[in-house]
Formats: sequence, structure tokens, C-alpha cells
Amino acid sequence: MSEEKSQVYLLAENRLFREALTRILNKKGDIKVVGASALGPDIGELIADLKPDILLADATALAASDIPIIPKLRKIFPSLKIVMIGMDPDRDQFLYAVREGALGYVLKDASALEVAAAVRAVIKDEAICPASMLSVLFDSVAHSDAPPPTAQVKRELGLSRREQQLIHMISEGLTNKEIASRLNLSEQTVKNHVHRMLRKVGATDRLMIVERWREVRSHSASGYIAPTWNGKARWRSIS
Repeated sequence: MSEEKSQVYLLAENRLFREALTRILNKKGDIKVVGASALGPDIGELIADLKPDILLADATALAASDIPIIPKLRKIFPSLKIVMIGMDPDRDQFLYAVREGALGYVLKDASALEVAAAVRAVIKDEAICPASMLSVLFDSVAHSDAPPPTAQVKRELGLSRREQQLIHMISEGLTNKEIASRLNLSEQTVKNHVHRMLRKVGATDRLMIVERWREVRSHSASGYIAPTWNGKARWRSIS
């Protein structure tokens, strides 16, 4: 009798990446990719209908999207396990993935073997992440008594997660064009976000937005996470 395969849905914006990873994972004897697509308004219903064991998702695209796909899926499909693929070892993106309920986190430069290993680990109720991110996790737990900075910023400044992400990039000195390129948005969309942020914060320029954002964030410890994995899960690093 053949071993039952773990059912995986791959959610990523880049079509070439989706197709390549789908082919590689389907060659593994214990993994089957039951669907692959980019983000879309009806993606939650599609994934819920397919009932995969694992959602393998592009963390960068999810963080930049206005579509609350993960909370929606976890509400209608609570048994779904999540593995996030991050662009680079970014602290905020990693903590975002954990807050969203991810039990696995791998980087874009991970090998196919590492991605498959993450899927297998999460299926067994283990949690897995790069060794370089473990210190971020421990530091976050150490400061878990503080309120989430993103929630505090939203409460005091009225800024959405997308707008806070833009502030982060503005603080790095990126132009609207550079931000648009990184988030796969039009430059006009970014300009519209910035104009709304100026009104919400009561600022006259981009620098004032960043200063007000940092002022609010300074009142709470950084890196809070609300543990969302079940009691059986344990974190281990990808060696």
C-alpha cells in the first residue's frame, strides 16, 4: 500500500517560481501539490475547497497584500498548517509570519530539499525556521508582555498594515518608484498610500510620517508575537 501524500497548496506571485517548485515537490514520493496560484479575491474559498494539509505561501506577497487571506483561511479551515517562504532573513517579515500562524519558515534561497523538509516537519506538528531567525524568536518571546507595535500604531495613528509596511520602506530611504517595484505595485498606488498616510498622521512630508511612526513604536517593546502554534509543536532550526 502506497504511503498517503501530504497535500500542499502553493501560493506565490511569481509564476515561474510556482511552476518550478511544483515540479520539484511533486517528484517527492510523499508530497503532492494540489494547486498553485497567485493571490486573488477568491483564493480563500479555492484553498478551503481543496482542503490541503499545508499552505506553502510567499510571505512577502502576503504581507504586502490588503487581502486578509491567512486569518480568513484559519477561520474557515482551522486544521490548515502554514509554511511561509520569505525573501530574506528580515525580522519583521519573520515575526509577521509567526503571528499569522506559520509553523514553518524558509528563505527564498532554500533548496528544494529544505522546503520539502519544512513541509514534512510541519505535518508532524513540528515548527521549523532558519537557524539565523531563532534569536529573533527568543527575543520576541522575552518581550511578549508588551502590546504589539503594529496594533499600537494602528490604534494611535490609524495606519493599516500595508501603510506601516510603506513607512518601513520610506524610513530606509526608498523612493515611491523603488517601493512600487519592491511590492509589485504601480507608482501611483504608492503615491495614493502616502497621501492618505500624510492625512492620517497630520504630517506635511514623508519624514514627519516616519518620525511619528518611530515615536509611537518607541513606547512599546519591539518584536511581540502571540504564540499561535499548538502545544505539540516545537521550534527547530533548518540545519
